[in-house]
Amino acid sequence: MKLGYENTTDGARLFITVGEHQMKGEGMLRNPTEHMNTLVVNKSPGSQRVTIDAIPYTMPGHSLLPLVSNQPYAFEDPVSLVSWHFNREFYCIVDHDAEVSCAGFLFFGIHHPMFIRLSPEDLAGIRLIEQLFLEDMQEKDRMQGEMLRTLLKRLIIKSTRMARAQMANGQLLTVDRFDVIRLFNLLVEQNFRQEHEVSFYAAALHKSPKTLSNLFRLCSHPSPSTLIQQRILLEAKRYLYYTSKSAKEIGYELGFESPAHFSRFFKLKTGTTLSAFKNRQALEI
Repeated sequence: MKLGYENTTDGARLFITVGEHQMKGEGMLRNPTEHMNTLVVNKSPGSQRVTIDAIPYTMPGHSLLPLVSNQPYAFEDPVSLVSWHFNREFYCIVDHDAEVSCAGFLFFGIHHPMFIRLSPEDLAGIRLIEQLFLEDMQEKDRMQGEMLRTLLKRLIIKSTRMARAQMANGQLLTVDRFDVIRLFNLLVEQNFRQEHEVSFYAAALHKSPKTLSNLFRLCSHPSPSTLIQQRILLEAKRYLYYTSKSAKEIGYELGFESPAHFSRFFKLKTGTTLSAFKNRQALEI
């Protein structure tokens, strides 16, 4: 079952799928017109395989998975899933960050992918939200969009709370520290193509690079420079896997001064050349 809401005036779109036989996202490189963030719940006690960015993972039973619009994904057994898909026009997680505190953590965060375990109480709460969604999908009146938006906000806040409670070293994450880490992640997502140095992000957060690095080390996170490099590499691999762009074009897209600089960076961080990686993916496809 797939139920949807759409406002033709502002382009807002939301849909919920329950027990569908196929569910996948193409990502922004393959489908640049469809920018949908997604929350997926595995209601079954059994695990299943999900492929994200061409990498297979195991999604545990009774768990929730957030996915952002630029992540291609496909699930092994969608029938056991319920999922919510929404675009920026329906609910912008960045514009509403003061309400839900999820940007840079639940979405665009350090952990990729983030599988959030659901207790029996959590699962019951998710099922209640699902039922309310299904009921409001039937109410075709002028209040429908706002009701659905309120329910989605509730789902996002609940998911964020559950994820925070399950974090390692969560006791060290004061509200201020949590917000700095979230905002750093969000800034990286918005600027990694042009800004490769920690100093840019530290200045935007009114911190010194050393203070920022110490905070990430305290919380047992990778260093800020490592996270920037990982985000650049992830996008490079997406381009190599899902597009026909040349290494030169990709390098310029990602802010490198020359193709040689980009090639050295990729080889240093992955241990393989751009051409070898591209050829390997072509064989797998």
